[in-house]
Amino acid sequence: MLFPLSFLAPPLLLAASLILRRKSPPVLAEAAALAALALMAGGLVQLILTGPARLDLAAGLSLRLDAVGVTMGLLVGFVGWVVLRYSRTYLRAEPGQPAALSGILACLAAVMVIVQAGSLILMTAGFAAAGVILRQLLLFRADRPAARRAAGKFARVWAAGDLAALAACAVIWRAIGTTDLGAIAAGADQLPAIAAALLVLAAALKTAAFPLHGWLTEVMEAPTPVSALLHAGIVNGGGLLLIRTADLVQASPAAMAALVMLGGFTALFGAAVMLTQSAVKTALAWSTVAQMGFLLLQCGLGLWALAMLHIVAHSLYKAHAFLSSGQAVEDVARNRRPGPVAVPGAWAVARAFGLALLIYAGVALVFQQLGAPKSAQGLALGALLILGVAYLIAQGLADAAPVALTRRTGLASLASAVGYFGFHLGAGLAWGGQLPQPPVPGALEWALIVLALISFGLVAVAQALFPLWAWHPAAAALRVHLANGLYLNALFDRLAGGFRTARS
Repeated sequence: MLFPLSFLAPPLLLAASLILRRKSPPVLAEAAALAALALMAGGLVQLILTGPARLDLAAGLSLRLDAVGVTMGLLVGFVGWVVLRYSRTYLRAEPGQPAALSGILACLAAVMVIVQAGSLILMTAGFAAAGVILRQLLLFRADRPAARRAAGKFARVWAAGDLAALAACAVIWRAIGTTDLGAIAAGADQLPAIAAALLVLAAALKTAAFPLHGWLTEVMEAPTPVSALLHAGIVNGGGLLLIRTADLVQASPAAMAALVMLGGFTALFGAAVMLTQSAVKTALAWSTVAQMGFLLLQCGLGLWALAMLHIVAHSLYKAHAFLSSGQAVEDVARNRRPGPVAVPGAWAVARAFGLALLIYAGVALVFQQLGAPKSAQGLALGALLILGVAYLIAQGLADAAPVALTRRTGLASLASAVGYFGFHLGAGLAWGGQLPQPPVPGALEWALIVLALISFGLVAVAQALFPLWAWHPAAAALRVHLANGLYLNALFDRLAGGFRTARS
C-alpha cells in the first residue's frame, strides 16, 4: 500500500517548530498544525481504503496506522490547530510568543508519535519527550515562583511515570524479546503480572490520579493555551497507554481492580473539590482530575471502547472550556445564570433517583433488543452516569419548580440514557474490533461494581440534599477542607521539597 500520510505529521510539526524558533511569522505555526491535521485525515482515508499499516523504523521501533491511532491523531491535530490559532492572538504581546508556539508544535509532534507508536518503547520515548517540552512551556513565565514550583512538580511526577513505563518495557522485553504492541496483545496471558502493574502505575501518574494529582491543579500559572493543551490532550496519555496495552492489563484481575478503586475514588474526590472552587480555571483543573479518574474507572471495568470515546469527548469539551474561560467569567459578572434552580426536599430527591433509574432501565431494555452490549460493566457505568442526572430531576420535582423545569429535567434524563447507549454502540463499531471485550465478572468484579454503584449513589444523593444542610457549621468546615483539596497537595510539597522552586 501507499506510505501512510499520517506518519509524516510528526516530522512536519518538528520541522516547523525548529523554523519558528528563528522568529518566523506566527502564522507558520497555525499552518503547520493545519497541514498535520490534513495528513491525519489522509491517513484516515488510507485506513478506510486499504486497511491498517505498519512501518518498522529500527531496533524494535515502529509506527502503526489503525483506528485508535488515526482517531487520536485527528483529535490531537484538531485541538492543536485550535490552540495555536488562539495563541496567535492571546500571546501576540508576549516577547516569548515564538518560543511558546515552537514549543507547542514540538509537543504536538511528540504526541503524534505517541498515538501512532507501534511499540511500547517508542510510546515511552514520546512520553518522555512530551514531558521535557511541556515543562519548558510551563516555565513560560519563569519569573513567577508558582510557575517554577508547578513545573518542578509536573516534571517529578511525569518522570516517575516514564520510569514506570520504561520498567514495564524491560519486563516485557525480557519475557518475549520485544515491546511490539501486537506481540504484547498476542502474548498477554504469558507476560508477568508485574508488567501490568507497572503500566497501571505509569497511567495513574500521567492522569494525575489521587494522591499525586496536585501538579495538574497548579499549572494555571501557564498561559491559557498551554493549560488547554495539557488538560485537553497531554493528560489523556495515561488512558491511551492503558488502551494500547488493554489485553495485558485486562489479563491481570489485580490491575483491573486497582484501576476501578483508584479511578473511582479519584473521580469522586476531584468532583467534590471542583464544586468548592471559585476560580474558573482552577475548577476546570479539578474537573480534569475527576474526568481522568472516571477514565481509569472505565478502563478498570474493561470498557475500552467507551474509554476511547471519553478521551475524545473530554478533549474537545475541555479545550473549549479553557479557551472560553474568559467569556464565562464575563457572563457571571453580568449575572447570566443557567436557568431556574429549585431546592428539592428529601421526598423529591427519593422520587428523582427512582424515576431516573426507571427511565434508564426502560431505555436499556429497548437497546438490548437492538443489539446493544449486554455486559454488566456497561450497564453499571450507565447507571453511574444516570445518577448524576438524577440531581437535575430532583430540581424539577421540587415543590417550587416551574412546570417547564420539571419537563426539561425529565427529558434530560431520557436523553442521557438514550445518548449513553447510542454512543456505546457507536464506540463499539469504531474501535471495538481491535480492543478486548469486557471480562465476564467474577466475585471480585461484582464486588467492585456494587461498591462503585453504592459510592457514586451516596455522593449523588448527598449533592442533591446539600441545600438542606448547607447551613450547618459542619458543612461549612467540610467545604473549607475540600476547597483546599484536603491539604494533600501541601503534604506532597513537603515530602518532595516542592517549596524549593524549580529552576528553568
